[in-house]
Amino acid sequence: MRVLSVTFLTRDGCHLCEAAKDVLAAVSADIGLRVEEIDIDDDDELTKLWGLRVPVILASHDRVIAEGIIDDKRTLKDAIRRALSV
Repeated sequence: MRVLSVTFLTRDGCHLCEAAKDVLAAVSADIGLRVEEIDIDDDDELTKLWGLRVPVILASHDRVIAEGIIDDKRTLKDAIRRALSV
């Protein structure tokens, strides 16, 4: 069985990130998704690359699945399924 995974780029104190984290957790539970959460402020290169774009959910090879306001479970689930061919 293939393990589905995404990377969740976030930063401390980001209210959009907190909302996205809750939605992502619900979707992850539904489809058995593994989430690697990364605080971009812990890495100068990631901070330079992503800056104010967080929250961002990435598939492999840094392909953006969702970013910014991530507040709808169905929309996120559909985007993840398309990106990961679930």
